[in-house]
Amino acid sequence: MSRDFLEALQAAGPQVLTDPDAVRSAATDRSGTPVDTLPLAVVRTRSVDEVRSVLRLAHEHRVPVVPRGGGSGVAGGAVATPGCLVLDLAPMRRILELDPLDEVAVVEPGVITADLDAAAREHGLMYAPDPASAAISTLGGNIATNAGGMRCVKYGVTREAVLGLDVVLADGRLLRTGRRTLKGVAGLDLTSLFVGSEGTLGVVVGAAVRLRPVPRATVTAAAAFTDVRDAAAACAAIARERLQPSLLELLDRPTLEVIDRAQGTDLAARGGALVIAQADGVAAVAEIEEIAQVLGKEASWVEHAVDDASSERLLAARRMALPSIERFGRALIEDICVPRSRLAEAFEGIAAIATRTGVDIYSFAHAGDGNLHPIISFDAAQVPDEVVEAADAIFGLALDLGGTVTGEHGIGLLKREWLAREAGADSLETQAALKRALDPHHLLNPGKVL
Repeated sequence: MSRDFLEALQAAGPQVLTDPDAVRSAATDRSGTPVDTLPLAVVRTRSVDEVRSVLRLAHEHRVPVVPRGGGSGVAGGAVATPGCLVLDLAPMRRILELDPLDEVAVVEPGVITADLDAAAREHGLMYAPDPASAAISTLGGNIATNAGGMRCVKYGVTREAVLGLDVVLADGRLLRTGRRTLKGVAGLDLTSLFVGSEGTLGVVVGAAVRLRPVPRATVTAAAAFTDVRDAAAACAAIARERLQPSLLELLDRPTLEVIDRAQGTDLAARGGALVIAQADGVAAVAEIEEIAQVLGKEASWVEHAVDDASSERLLAARRMALPSIERFGRALIEDICVPRSRLAEAFEGIAAIATRTGVDIYSFAHAGDGNLHPIISFDAAQVPDEVVEAADAIFGLALDLGGTVTGEHGIGLLKREWLAREAGADSLETQAALKRALDPHHLLNPGKVL
């Protein structure tokens, strides 16, 4: 980094860190992707003006910039590239406005997802998207990856909650997209263009997001099945009956066994697969009874929750799945989505891949929308070849079943090859043309997605 550029950065106001330890800690994300060359510096910004100054200087000096929030991504989207600046947006963590009547919050990108939800609940509202990383992930990162979660089957992913954005473009210009109203179709939908773009088109520095009323009641049911095929069929039957759970999760036998091993439970003794469903709203009790009746037709065990404590107990198995897996080794956290009608084939195909490659794969799913998380466990400093082989086979399976290689985690650095296979040449060229129009020097998060 030239002395002139460094001095200009420091004069712009943000905190500039060049200490190797500080730089190294911000060089990768939860994917654990190794970094061969450390970034030039980490720049911690506290305001929109500081972000604009940093990007304007980077544009003038042709320095690549990797935006970063909480570092909780698992696709390598925040991994530093050689010669880059890491733009740390975490200090921008203010909830600027929360309007209980309009049910809208205006936030900075570093706001922790769970903190926004907690603030909304003080007014009888909630932030509906609920990624598993809500306690550590930022709203800016959620927007960058179009994050999902267990409530998405009813409330949708992050895109459905974002009304408008403030985005700093590669040359430092500030672009405002969308609106604060719940409806609006004026012009092209630039907000949706930036949601899920993983920091490759611009840097989100503010967002107006939709809040929703906290449901009057939330009730839960769980059911055990002989195998995942029966469990997946029961989940499909719920859709066929036009029932609307707010949460519908499916865990396979290896996942139940590892939870039992880690937590001292006996889930696997009840069956080879577990389905957990929730209903919420004024009709929640009646709805969960209908859902439980559908599940019970093929289940070997069914239980209703009668209060919040018992609901949380039933849901605990799903919440403990990943921590239980990580207790016994490293985890490659994958993310595919298939049509709901092919969920059983996906589970069975993943089990066959585990047998063929000899690796341990634990699979659970947001069954209501076909989003599976096959977690590949291994015990090694570097990802073994057979783990890479298994992951590639899982992505291929998703495409063969008419699905996608990512439902909510994003492409990042790790799935670029598979995006090309899924999207095709014409789609990739269209996306590349949009990238060139907004970032002609390819400085924003280079090497990711496109």
